[in-house]
Amino acid sequence: MEWAVRAFERADTESVVALWDEAGLTRPWNDPRLDIERKLTVQPELFLVVEESEGRGSERESDERLIVGSVMAGYDGHRGWLYYLATAASHRQRGVARSLVREAERRLLAMGCPKVQLMVREGNDAVLGFYDALGYERFSVSNTGKRLIVDA
Repeated sequence: MEWAVRAFERADTESVVALWDEAGLTRPWNDPRLDIERKLTVQPELFLVVEESEGRGSERESDERLIVGSVMAGYDGHRGWLYYLATAASHRQRGVARSLVREAERRLLAMGCPKVQLMVREGNDAVLGFYDALGYERFSVSNTGKRLIVDA
């Protein structure tokens, strides 16, 4: 089985949304398709997916893509952020997420980004352990937010 990290393409939308659903990343108050559309207007080169290349052939529909990982990154001139890191359950523990994070970091560094951060939901100790292993440092902060556009 072979896979490759590449930039997101519009044809990946439904596969990516399905991946996010499987990984438990979607929330009722966020429309993932709108999140994708918004990302495509700002630094689309920082929206990465992993596509599996094995088995692509006549048994698959021509528009179907087997997306097994994703990450959205962004850089605001002060620091970088990672969002929507997901790996298909069938592909976990194979280096997919690690490859996505490393490629996002590489692209952020090329933009001059000095630091990258992310948020992990409380109680998600497995994910925190994953980031610990990648050299991410835990720190305590209080997050606040305000929705400017309601995804109805």
